[in-house]
Amino acid sequence: MNDFLAFRRMITPIIIQIIFWIFAIGFFIGGIVTIATSDDGGAAQIVSGIFLIILGPLFVRIACEMVILFFRMNETLTEIKNNTKK
Repeated sequence: MNDFLAFRRMITPIIIQIIFWIFAIGFFIGGIVTIATSDDGGAAQIVSGIFLIILGPLFVRIACEMVILFFRMNETLTEIKNNTKK
């Protein structure tokens, strides 16, 4: 708890993971809605719904990983710093 209060432990990676799951569920629901509301012969809407289900979470995952990467680098550098002090 002291690390959290002293800002040595970051909370943002946890929040980013929550945001990822919210967006992933949103893309899935949006894709299902897009497919369900397609008109007769609306193959374009069905394909776009499938792409939304597959590619939406993928792009959000990549974006979230890019942000988390900076926090992982910070943690690794902090560990290196602490190990070199010993």
